[in-house]
Amino acid sequence: MKKIDQYIISKYLSTFFFCLLLFTVIVVVVDISEKTDDFVKSNLDAWQIFKEYYLGFIPRFDAMLFPLFVFISVIFFTSKMAGRSEIIAILSSGVSFRRFMVPYMVSALFLSLLLWLGYRSMVPKANEKFGNFNKNYVDVNKGMHNKNTSYLQNLYFRLDPVTYVGLRSYDTISKSGNGFFVDQFKNNKLQYNLRAASIMWDTGSKKWKLSNVLERHMDSLTERVVKNSNLLMNYNFRPLDLRKDEYLKDQMPTRELDDFIKREKMRHSEGLSDLLVERYNRDAIPVSVFILTIIGASLASRKLRGGSGAHLALGVIISVSYILFSRFSVVFATKGNFSPFMAAWLPNILFGLLAFYIYKKAPK
Repeated sequence: MKKIDQYIISKYLSTFFFCLLLFTVIVVVVDISEKTDDFVKSNLDAWQIFKEYYLGFIPRFDAMLFPLFVFISVIFFTSKMAGRSEIIAILSSGVSFRRFMVPYMVSALFLSLLLWLGYRSMVPKANEKFGNFNKNYVDVNKGMHNKNTSYLQNLYFRLDPVTYVGLRSYDTISKSGNGFFVDQFKNNKLQYNLRAASIMWDTGSKKWKLSNVLERHMDSLTERVVKNSNLLMNYNFRPLDLRKDEYLKDQMPTRELDDFIKREKMRHSEGLSDLLVERYNRDAIPVSVFILTIIGASLASRKLRGGSGAHLALGVIISVSYILFSRFSVVFATKGNFSPFMAAWLPNILFGLLAFYIYKKAPK
């Protein structure tokens, strides 16, 4: 690694982390001013608020705007280099523009891996803290969830293509419910029916414990009825699957989310698009670090009369366009029939083509 590579990498990473720290402090101050009433009503001290809320909020916010911070950082320090004619000196010494971009790509690879690993474990844990705090202390003050959200009623879902399950009520805290039933069909005819007065998750056996069970086995001519006071059943759903809330998909580590998606696909569940978009975004967003790095470096390497201000203005326009485009594609996927995979990757594809075009034009 040459000195110029070390120089560019150090500038890239130092500017990025300074930008990350600066924006984080600003957003935390703004957030404190907005949530002061909620913090007062929660009756928590400053350390508890920091530990239970901001240790979740800060990683969540930083991961959300990570590519934007990368883009602004690249634009800022590259335009400064261009303004001091450093880039002209580098290219005049015989270094090709492709070689000039190598330290940018090395830095982008490091940050992309950092973000990718964060999305697999650290960010979901932060989202869990953020979600739990909002459910317990913020949403209730907005009148969104004044009732006990741990108590769910009238749950219906599919176990597999021919088996349906229902619960009259379920408590996510005690992991128990009432009015449980299972219906299994064959050739559009009911062939098996189970009714249980109550159901409870047995943590020892990792199975569901059913009480006052009535099973009916039916064929075209006969019906066989079996009664049991208690049964242990190994169904392919867990207490986590019954805890439906808006924060759930963000809180699961990637491996756990993959398993959850497989089960939901098998059940043909509603809301599968939300889960798939979240999963695909965890791979697509880190790739955007490369794309925005190429765009930023290619744009800002040219010396302009407006200096870094003109570069920053153009960079902000492109980054905001990227974020808006990605948000629109997510909405079309979750609310319409747009492919979740394309919703996650289409912004990268389009802006990747833009990056290629700008990169080819930059040396000229």
